[in-house]
Amino acid sequence: MAAATARRGTSAGLGGFASLFDLKAAGYRDPILVSTTDGVGTKLKIATAMNRHDTVGIDLVAMCVNDLAVQGAEPLFFLDYFASGKLDVGTASAVVSGIAEGCRQAGCALVGGETAEMPGMYAGNDYDLAGFAVGAVERAGVIDGSRVVAGDMILGLASNGIHSNGFSLVRRIVESQGLSLAGQAPFDLERSLGEALLAPTRIYVNSCLAAARGGQVKALAHITGGGLYENIPRVLPTDLVAELDARSWPLTRVFRWLARAGKIPDVELARTFNCGIGMMAVVAPEDAGTVVDALADAGEVVYRIGRVRSRKSEMRSTIIEGMAAAWHD
Repeated sequence: MAAATARRGTSAGLGGFASLFDLKAAGYRDPILVSTTDGVGTKLKIATAMNRHDTVGIDLVAMCVNDLAVQGAEPLFFLDYFASGKLDVGTASAVVSGIAEGCRQAGCALVGGETAEMPGMYAGNDYDLAGFAVGAVERAGVIDGSRVVAGDMILGLASNGIHSNGFSLVRRIVESQGLSLAGQAPFDLERSLGEALLAPTRIYVNSCLAAARGGQVKALAHITGGGLYENIPRVLPTDLVAELDARSWPLTRVFRWLARAGKIPDVELARTFNCGIGMMAVVAPEDAGTVVDALADAGEVVYRIGRVRSRKSEMRSTIIEGMAAAWHD
């Protein structure tokens, strides 16, 4: 499965103590390396309960490579860490199959990893995952948010569901409602609850890098832990704030269900979940049409969801208007 992810720059198969990557062979002239690490979190408990382990491998890759893409970096290679009390080969193989699929979608090579057995650390069938990705971007192509100015437009790229954040709360809501993961999802008539919750995190790499090639994308934000409120400010200059209009995109059924079943206030919903927006792009208003077209051509559903404005001392770093009107109709 790892061999199927080979790409330009990889030089050796699995089994050595480390892996080599040739940036020159990958076509880079003046590269900046970009690195990231992440995990899947308690979504793994859903996978274990459902005995379905292939989708969390895609989640693992997505959580890492999407963070590379926001800097304008192409993912080059990926490594994983799989830890359990006692290795179950079937489970591990399913996880690696998902990791390989995620790497295929992102265009990066799965070059190695570590499988650890630690009796006493993990109970029963429990396991944990961590991922590590390295990418590269030509120095002139780095996206760092420094060009963002007041008046710029914020574009939202639709998410694929909950992605990989907030699952401790999701699991508590499922338990409080007395629902079975094998039963029908209350928000999806075509899938079981467990299958719907395991929908893998969308990988935005190819679409975002395609849109960024023209130089119009000033900033990108991956909406992960911290939701809408905490992720956008990470890519904005400190004297600017993001102002979003919740009426400009649909709150999808899974989030409506979570809000209702868990009695989650709007602000907490937006602070915990992506609420239907998995990635955001900041562009000048005059470039919005070109970037929207590039993203749409790459398969994304894109909404014009807000703007950047100057900060006043008392303002929050993210303002979301119209939540009550849009999320409770």
